[in-house]
Amino acid sequence: MQSHPFAPEQSEYLLRVMEGAPHVCRRHQFFVWSQGDLQRWLPHHVALCGAYDRELRALSFDLFNSLPMPADIIMGLLDPQSALVQLALLAWQRAQQRPTRVGIPFSPDGQAGMLACRLHDAGYREMLVHGTTRPGRSDELESLFVLMRHEAGYDDVALASLGMLLPCLHLTYQRVAVTERLLSSPTRDAPPGVEFGLSAPLMRVPVITDREREILRWVRDGLSNQQIGEQLGISALTVKNHVQKILRKLGASNRAQAVAMAMTMNALGAPSTGSDPLSALYRGEAGAGPSPG
Repeated sequence: MQSHPFAPEQSEYLLRVMEGAPHVCRRHQFFVWSQGDLQRWLPHHVALCGAYDRELRALSFDLFNSLPMPADIIMGLLDPQSALVQLALLAWQRAQQRPTRVGIPFSPDGQAGMLACRLHDAGYREMLVHGTTRPGRSDELESLFVLMRHEAGYDDVALASLGMLLPCLHLTYQRVAVTERLLSSPTRDAPPGVEFGLSAPLMRVPVITDREREILRWVRDGLSNQQIGEQLGISALTVKNHVQKILRKLGASNRAQAVAMAMTMNALGAPSTGSDPLSALYRGEAGAGPSPG
């Protein structure tokens, strides 16, 4: 008889993931939730979450990444029509809608195009893909999830892990997407039942200055105001004022939440020159579309 692939402590991780899921309603909460026991259950550095938007009649994606990614890769992943996303979807369908591994091609002339080549260069070699369809309608996609690990792939245990996690992942992300949509349009009535399938709207992020980004990095590393001040040659009071301004800008209630939100927005990368596409997105100058992770 085949032995169970999961150690007892791994089963505890899944239990804690499920226990925490009902409390997740916002994007930053989803990111924090995904970085805890969910990481222990199914390690990943990139989570591309897609849900069917009934108004757009198409998949709409959101990206949650714990490692910085170039802006062109982010925007490519968020495009539901990109060759790489279509490759992931096709592979999942060919696997009879079971969790599947998909290699990321290394040729810009291949079927996944330049985006795959850029991802490969950035250290991502494989995607783990799974999704859900409407009950009784296997041809109508409700959600699609693509996970990636930096400089690592996935084994059969990871496939089984994603299969067990999918119902929880689907319902949690769906709730987040609906909450964000309703908060962006307070007059909108919540649709009845559970067939929302809505995705998170574009988050217009206020400008994060280079100094604020620098302070956020030190906050992320666990330094106190005094320690940050010593690193930057400024007073602890000045650091505190910067932190309070960051909290107001991001709408965060504490330092940990501010870091989590900034990471989902990819706002902790290298100091901006103000001319790259991601900087334009922070300023609300880029075209409409889903927000970067």
